[in-house]
Amino acid sequence: MARNDESKFLLGVHTSIAGGLPRAVERAVALGCSTFQIFPSTPRGWRQKRPREEACEAFRRAVAEHGLEPFFVHLPYLPNLASPADDLYEKSGAALIQALETTARLGGRYVVAHLGSHRGAGAAAGGERVAAALRRAVEATPRLGVTILLENAAGTNAVGTTFTELASLYKMAGAKARRRLGLCLDTCHAHVSGYDLSAGGDGLERLLAEIDGGFGLARLELVHLNDAKAAVGSGRDRHEHIGRGTIGREGFRLIINHSQLRPLPMILETPKVGDWDRKNLRIVKKLRKQQNTRR
Repeated sequence: MARNDESKFLLGVHTSIAGGLPRAVERAVALGCSTFQIFPSTPRGWRQKRPREEACEAFRRAVAEHGLEPFFVHLPYLPNLASPADDLYEKSGAALIQALETTARLGGRYVVAHLGSHRGAGAAAGGERVAAALRRAVEATPRLGVTILLENAAGTNAVGTTFTELASLYKMAGAKARRRLGLCLDTCHAHVSGYDLSAGGDGLERLLAEIDGGFGLARLELVHLNDAKAAVGSGRDRHEHIGRGTIGREGFRLIINHSQLRPLPMILETPKVGDWDRKNLRIVKKLRKQQNTRR
């Protein structure tokens, strides 16, 4: 498990692999990150080019040199592990397996996965598809020590919008798969799904209670720090810069310093506009120093 201590805050952004895998590390270092996240290939295409061993070795060396462990690999956008369409479902499962294999070659330990949409087939049917896909991925990669982090979703027909639903999927996946499953909390997704994470809301305590009663808080491995452009409960997944959305700066101060979340690595997926990665990192670091008493 990756955990912060008070001497090192594991904070980073999603960085581009354009120009080669080692360039992603260089971009993270230039921003002053202590962790980072990447896609294993182009995020909007099915063609996943397997990286050459020389590139993997250079990436591993750069990560170790700059102390950027752990880092996180995010499954690209197109896979839908809940799809009722067999062709898309099979391609999605294969993409997850390949992402696990690539992550292991890069020396990584975590793959973050959006679970997808049931496309009107119903939450129960979508959940069964996801659980089966997770089982297959684990069975296909028995020697890999890579954990799949299930990310909470937002929006109509999405699978895993509540942490109670995610806990159910976790149980459905079976004992063998559960050993390699964890959880990623996305603040924007949670907020627009109905967990009010603003300073006056009760969403943070409510979702942590749901996680504790289902997954168990020990399985929460990562926080995606994203403000939300849309209103709480809107179901609209649109990320905003920290403090400029409907969660707000005070909401993030409470999130970042909550005793259950403060030890976790945190990754920003805020809009890639100008120098805003650097600005958002600076805001989060400032809020980190403004500790609160919420437990």
